[in-house]
Amino acid sequence: MNYISIQDSSSLSKWVRSALKIKKSPLKNQSLGKNKTLGMLFFNPSLRTRLSTQKAALNLGMNVMVMNFTNEGWTLEFEDGAVMNSGASEHIKEAAEVVSQYCDIIAIRAFAGLESKEKDYSETVISGFIKHATVPIVNMESAVRHPLQSLADAITMEEYKTEHKPKVVLSWAPHPKALPQAVANSFVEMMQLQKEMDFVITHPEGYELSPEITKDCTIEYDQNKAFENADFVYVKNWSNFNDYGKVTNIDPSWTVTTEKMALTNNGKFMHCLPVRRNVIVSDEVIDSENSIVIQQANNRTYAAQLVLQKILKKL
Repeated sequence: MNYISIQDSSSLSKWVRSALKIKKSPLKNQSLGKNKTLGMLFFNPSLRTRLSTQKAALNLGMNVMVMNFTNEGWTLEFEDGAVMNSGASEHIKEAAEVVSQYCDIIAIRAFAGLESKEKDYSETVISGFIKHATVPIVNMESAVRHPLQSLADAITMEEYKTEHKPKVVLSWAPHPKALPQAVANSFVEMMQLQKEMDFVITHPEGYELSPEITKDCTIEYDQNKAFENADFVYVKNWSNFNDYGKVTNIDPSWTVTTEKMALTNNGKFMHCLPVRRNVIVSDEVIDSENSIVIQQANNRTYAAQLVLQKILKKL
C-alpha cells in the first residue's frame, strides 16, 4: 500500500473518523511498529511535515531514520538509460532498492522545480521511488500533491463542522516567490471527495490550477463574492499554471483581511503554514479566534499516524 494521493484513502469520511479516534489515544497502537523502520527522505526543507510524521512513527513504536538529500545524499539520476557523465552520482534504481533494504516504509518529500510543467507533473522523484523501491511509499509532498496536508485539513474541518451544509472557499493570495501547486491541488482533490460541502475556488484570472484537477469545481474570480457566507476560508498561494512557475500577479488586494473575513459566516481561517504575515493574511486575521492554523498543524500528526498505521497493518 502506497499513500501518494488523498484519493488513496478508501473512504475519506471513515479515515477522518479513524484519525480522530487516534487523536484521543495516540499511543494505543504503540506496539504495531515495533522493529519496523520509517525512512524519511527530504529533497526539500520541512518543519511540520518532518516533525509530525516522525512523531506519528514514534507513537506507533517505529524506528525513524532521516536523510536530507539537500546536503547529505548523492545527487540522484532518474532518467532511464542516462549516460551519467555529469552531475548525478547514483541512479534511482540502486538508491531505491538499497533504501528499501534498510526501511519498511519510505516517506519522501520532493517539491516541484517550477521550470518544466511536464517534468513536475510526471512526478519524477516520487514516481522513481514507486517504480524501483520494494517497500511502501508515503508522499510527504511531491511536485503535484500534498496528501498528508489535505487529510489533516479534512480532519480539522470535521472538528469545526457546522450544523448546516458548510461552504468552503479555497482562495489564492499574493506571494513574492513562485510557489508549487501541490497544497492547492490536494485540497481540491480532498474537497471533491466531500459530498456534504459547497466548494468554491477563487483566484485572479490566469491563475487557474490544472484543469484535470479542478474539473467540475466552481471558480469565482471575485474574491469578495466568493467569501460571502463562507464557513471555512483556506488560503494558499500558487504560481501560475499556464505561464508555468511564474509570478504574474502580486495584487495586494487579494491579501486576506478582517474586512474580507467579515463577509463570511463567521468563517474559520485555514492555512497550511508557513505563512507570510501581512502578505498572504493580515496579523488581525491569523491571530484571531477564528484562525485554526495551529489546530491544523497539530492534526498533521494524526493524519500521518493514520496512514502509517494502515500501511503497517498490511505489512
